[in-house]
Amino acid sequence: MEDGFVKAESTNLPRINTLMVAKFFACNPDFCSAELRNVKTSISGRESYGDDAVGYELKRDQNTCIVKCTICPEHKVRSKPYAVSVVVNEAEESVTSVQCHDCPASEGGCKHGVAFLMWLHRRTEDPSCTSVECYWRKSNLAKVGSSIKVLTASEISKRKVRNIIPDNSVLKEFVQVCKKRKIKTCQFLRHEQDFNHNAILSLHHLMMNNGHENCDDFLKNISIFFNKNNISAMEKQTRGQDKSSMWHELRYGRITASKCYEVSRCKTVDGTLIAIILGARIPETSAILRGKTGR
Repeated sequence: MEDGFVKAESTNLPRINTLMVAKFFACNPDFCSAELRNVKTSISGRESYGDDAVGYELKRDQNTCIVKCTICPEHKVRSKPYAVSVVVNEAEESVTSVQCHDCPASEGGCKHGVAFLMWLHRRTEDPSCTSVECYWRKSNLAKVGSSIKVLTASEISKRKVRNIIPDNSVLKEFVQVCKKRKIKTCQFLRHEQDFNHNAILSLHHLMMNNGHENCDDFLKNISIFFNKNNISAMEKQTRGQDKSSMWHELRYGRITASKCYEVSRCKTVDGTLIAIILGARIPETSAILRGKTGR
């Protein structure tokens, strides 16, 4: 431990709230580069790394609090740990600086500084307790190969996984409210047995209401729906083709001559052809979009 520094404990750490963290990242040019935006910064500040890779000490001088730590390298746990320091102005509630003293990338803001700052922030957010926890200790990652021979994933993380009991009461209530409000556009409700489908000739609707194991019986029962009035109504509703939701609905499971030809030569039981017949859509590539728009 360095001269003038004391062990960092839960009672003497400086408070680092969310606004202080946000202001520091916004105003510090080292942490505003493209290399540290969004994903990389969030990965560096994750709890699973910062809480298991550090040991801490601090020093107070009037309104300034200096907190130092050693962060064990994430991929080389037996290598020399990185020394990182954070300077906090407690009177103005601002983070003055975050600096890693050993990392070559520290001039542009490295992940070790982010990990340390976010650790201080998490300690601020921790609920108060009667016990005092000391943070002056050897990190779990650095113990691998010495006092700890094997470190499993469950030992790295101390968080307990809650066992959630399955409960479908919310789902049942959602279905009841949708039926009460007569909502017809919810995709989930289409799989309910009593769903009143607007597209009478939809194959999905016909299968749900007239399902039979025998193909001949199924075709016989649905033939009554293919009358002149229903066909005329469907023709009017599908004139917009791909701009009409009814057009997409009637394409579900459609049987065409080209599909019959492909099925007669298909040897894959559950492939792309079957998916397309059942209504799957091929992602539109730049070539497809250029063919549609002419651009």
